[in-house]
Amino acid sequence: MDIGEWLRSLGLQSYEQTFRDNGIDLEILPHLTVEDLKEIGVLAVGHRRKLLDAIDLLPADLAAARPPASVERRQLTLMFVDLVGSTDLSRRLDPEELREVMRAYSNTVAGEIARLEGHVAKFLGDGVQAYFGWPRASEDAAEQAVRAGLAVATAVSGMSSGAGGLLAARVGIATGLVVVGDLLGEGAAKEEAITGETPNLAARLQQVAEPGTVVIADSTRRLVGDLFDFIELGSLRLKGFPDPVQAWRVIGEGRAESRFEALHGAHVTPLVGRSEELDLTLSRWQLAKGRGWTGRLDFWRARNRKITIGARAARTAAGRTNHAR
Repeated sequence: MDIGEWLRSLGLQSYEQTFRDNGIDLEILPHLTVEDLKEIGVLAVGHRRKLLDAIDLLPADLAAARPPASVERRQLTLMFVDLVGSTDLSRRLDPEELREVMRAYSNTVAGEIARLEGHVAKFLGDGVQAYFGWPRASEDAAEQAVRAGLAVATAVSGMSSGAGGLLAARVGIATGLVVVGDLLGEGAAKEEAITGETPNLAARLQQVAEPGTVVIADSTRRLVGDLFDFIELGSLRLKGFPDPVQAWRVIGEGRAESRFEALHGAHVTPLVGRSEELDLTLSRWQLAKGRGWTGRLDFWRARNRKITIGARAARTAAGRTNHAR
């Protein structure tokens, strides 16, 4: 069951796109409040009441609807998010005020993760654990995780702490082989367990991150190439890891001209037996420039050799232009 099916079962399918636009899925539903529903545009009192009553029944419904566990060994990118200074907040705020701050924080983090195709695995007090690349595999899971981490850090930094300041979050991300899918716990506490070194690494990286920053493992860094700008943190000694661990702080989006350039950098695979195609591409480009035409050259996407031809042609053309000057 997904959010659309759930809404249709209530006769409220007209809200499906609204829920999806706001990153609300079955994981987020139990955390919704009347104020949340008003904010996203559920204005009818009867509709809000129907939704809240149905939400109260979700744990049993979800347990019954959950398909049998499918244990898998796969590469996964994991994210850990932690709220900075939550213990201090618990001393300074009234419990009801703290509850509202924590609810807003959790909804914000979960919304950003869902928006970028992540799966919120669990809420751990003031922490959030999320998977990218599960339950649906994605070749850009690492990229989406890093982008979601930046979005989370930015969104949380703009939230009021309720005690005269702003909130801040730390984010740690790591990629690696895990086994995921074992169901642990009972009833509403049932969850998909994940085993392997990667969850521990992501958690440790979160602990060394500065407030408002994202720190990633070298395994994730290799997958995202130059799609983002980084500061190398060097080899860190992390608790539970016998050897130093290479880590990187993510600064923001990269400045590469194209996704291909960002992922492959200056090291394009040498062309063998493609001189005719390269010369043809360059001749057509020169012809278009000479006649003042504007247009584009389309090349097949990743995993096809023709994108390499396109990249090599563009670089060759640029080199000839610079030489002519």
